[in-house]
Amino acid sequence: MNEEQSDKLAPLTKSRFLSLWTKTYNKTGKPDWSHIFPYYHENIIFQDTVQTIEGKEPFVEMCNRLTDRCERLEMEISSVVVAENEVFMEWKMTMIFRKTPNTPIFGCSKMTLGDDGRIIKQRDYYDLWGDIFQNVPIMKKLYPKFMFKLFG
Repeated sequence: MNEEQSDKLAPLTKSRFLSLWTKTYNKTGKPDWSHIFPYYHENIIFQDTVQTIEGKEPFVEMCNRLTDRCERLEMEISSVVVAENEVFMEWKMTMIFRKTPNTPIFGCSKMTLGDDGRIIKQRDYYDLWGDIFQNVPIMKKLYPKFMFKLFG
């Protein structure tokens, strides 16, 4: 990042983080991440329960695919902690698809900031199947039984 770019990015304090990330999602349409992408490092490593993405361009493409799949995408942030070079956020994301019930997913994200203050690593944690299966009548009862039988 050159000096000019660095001057434009305010440090990710708790209030700045909340301001930016709550502006990203809205109740009337698809999210707009354009104002937070500058806070992601070119060598970002993003990981969640189903994928690992390396590099800013593939990360942006992944975000755009998520937007394209959903009719609407909402996020409620319940807590944020910013400490030294880490940001930890707890959230509820609701994906609204055509012809299916709203699908809330509960999770949290741990973000590591690089020396320049941008996010160099992000790890999202959530139980994708447990949250999704809550909206599928048969699976709503079978999935917890399966998990209990398999893992106790």
